[in-house]
Amino acid sequence: MARTPTTPVTGPRRALRAAWSDERAAARSARGRGDAAGEWNHLERAHILSQPMAGAHVRTHVAMLACGFRRRDRREIVGQLLRLIVAGPGSWTGRYPVGNTGGADVSALRPMPVPDDLRAILESTPQT
Repeated sequence: MARTPTTPVTGPRRALRAAWSDERAAARSARGRGDAAGEWNHLERAHILSQPMAGAHVRTHVAMLACGFRRRDRREIVGQLLRLIVAGPGSWTGRYPVGNTGGADVSALRPMPVPDDLRAILESTPQT
């Protein structure tokens, strides 16, 4: 059976979504404490996890864009606007650089090493 928007996410896909949600929550918590570096670190980790999921991938880039605006970082703002255009299609087609942290400080096409804890989650998730 094909997954539709109303079909619940189960198994490994649920674990991936939960890990992504945890990183997003940790980013918000860091922002609330005034920890800009911690917020960005968690957004980068959320980005790595979100790449196989189009909606989560786009939402992560929206959060990164918002962070760029808060920091008044023009380079990040422009970089995130460009990444918002390709994030969804990249996830849908499976054409994304695995491990890329998603910030404008790295090429949007550059694969990067995946932290071991995130690799375990990603490897246990079937690619659809």
